[in-house]
Amino acid sequence: MLKKGDCILYSGGAPGAEAEFGARAETHGIEEINFTYEGRRLDRSRGVRVLSREELEKGDVSLSYVSRLLNRSYTDAPAIRKVLQTIWYQVNSGQEIYVVGAVLPDGTVKGGTGWGAEFAKLCNKPIFVFDQGRNAWFTWKDEKWVPPAAGQAIRIGHPRFTGTGTRFLEENGKRAIRDLFARSFE
Repeated sequence: MLKKGDCILYSGGAPGAEAEFGARAETHGIEEINFTYEGRRLDRSRGVRVLSREELEKGDVSLSYVSRLLNRSYTDAPAIRKVLQTIWYQVNSGQEIYVVGAVLPDGTVKGGTGWGAEFAKLCNKPIFVFDQGRNAWFTWKDEKWVPPAAGQAIRIGHPRFTGTGTRFLEENGKRAIRDLFARSFE
């Protein structure tokens, strides 16, 4: 079992899944770092790390590349670019990635969170997605999303982990995050 004092949650502090990951981290006495940019509304005030323009540029990615990778269109709006840049920091900092959202039929994850999931795959980091619609956890293995082995529950296994996901967190998504922390730290 991990020592809580050694653990850090990397997230974004935004409403929804990120705020819930942060709240659970705080409840369990785990440090959190929430990457953001000037002017972004957050639900978390603990561990906020406002990235400078130069730092954001380090996490920059071609929106046309992300659009092709995720089979959808991202506009060149400054806000979406900054969100994707902060997600780059979250995934780059964590050694395991936990996402709450929806896995789409093409194997991507819905929304801006999809970039985090794809970036984690590109970095060959362990990634786990709780699909709210299917009410189940999945992990990326052998180029596809698979449920955990029978009798195996998803647990945080590395002290530096990332928690991110949808703004539209449902009750089962909240429960999945609560249960993940309980299994991992109680």
